[in-house]
Amino acid sequence: MNKKDENYIYYLVAHNLKIQRKLKHLTQSQFAQLCNYSDGFIMNIESKKYHQTFSLGTIWKFAEVLNIDVRELFKPIDDNIKQ
Repeated sequence: MNKKDENYIYYLVAHNLKIQRKLKHLTQSQFAQLCNYSDGFIMNIESKKYHQTFSLGTIWKFAEVLNIDVRELFKPIDDNIKQ
């Protein structure tokens, strides 16, 4: 995805969310329940086939549930390869 595309930020956060969720050994369904969102909402966010938008408040909630600094969800994808 082109980094200059305004939708890139959704792709970036979704990519990092999936990594962080898996590091916590949570399924999409478990994570959705902890966040009080629907399974479908989380699935659509992490899907590469759909474009699901979400708010800053949602990103904050994700970070709170995962017990991470919200900045982790904005890490450039190249940084994640080093993990």
